[in-house]
Amino acid sequence: MRRDDMSTNPTVAPKKRGRLRKHDRQARILALLRANPAVRIAALAREFDVSTETVRRDLDELSRAGELSRTYGGAARTTVRHEAAIGERLRERVAERERIGRLAATLLRPADVLMIDGGSTTVQLARVLAGETDDELTIVTNSLDVARTAGTNPRLRIVLCPGDYNPHEGVVTGPETLAFLERFHADTAIIGASGLNTEGVSEAHPGAAWVKRRMIARAARRLLVLDSSKFDTVHFERVCTLEAVDGLVTDCRPEGPLAAALERAGVEIHLAGDADR
Repeated sequence: MRRDDMSTNPTVAPKKRGRLRKHDRQARILALLRANPAVRIAALAREFDVSTETVRRDLDELSRAGELSRTYGGAARTTVRHEAAIGERLRERVAERERIGRLAATLLRPADVLMIDGGSTTVQLARVLAGETDDELTIVTNSLDVARTAGTNPRLRIVLCPGDYNPHEGVVTGPETLAFLERFHADTAIIGASGLNTEGVSEAHPGAAWVKRRMIARAARRLLVLDSSKFDTVHFERVCTLEAVDGLVTDCRPEGPLAAALERAGVEIHLAGDADR
């Protein structure tokens, strides 16, 4: 056969492109969902030149991380969220959140290993730790704002999680974030939330909800920091029951059914500032 016949001879198979690694496949799936409302397993299998079972495992893993919603035969974008972006929330109820952050800082012990997630109240805690603590603490966080703020204090060791960046929340989430958190044991997990009611802690952002759950699971003590405007509200995804929380740091004492539910669950209430007078 002549060399110039090879390009037209049907028996000569074209060279296959290299298959993507799992992380690259999953990143591509999320990119496709940003451009399309849904994707199908069969189409993804053809796109990546892998089996449908491989695609299903990818979708299941991304679903567990809150990055997409599984559908019959594929996946869809996660439900649209209706919570203000982190930059806007940082300008709301500043005094209350400052008092909560200051009180939460007093509950920490020297040499503690902390897991701190993203949120307007946890950023206030980071500001207190940056400016006032002399303790040598280790902070594992998925929040860029928490890392940047606390990192200005040289006595604080900051361990920043990898993952997919969410500019709305200023955090990283996803399978890599969850796997990274599995490597560590923390003395205390400090998490914020979108809502708190008698059923438990809830979160508007599925990816963030999974990170909170993982931090709770990896810590010996679990503190919830949120202001009273979030009492008796519920958001898209439940993070945990009240029994999974050891302490609530807030600006106003809960009342009614929520107060009763917190007492039954054994949650210790820590009141910040003027609200407990």
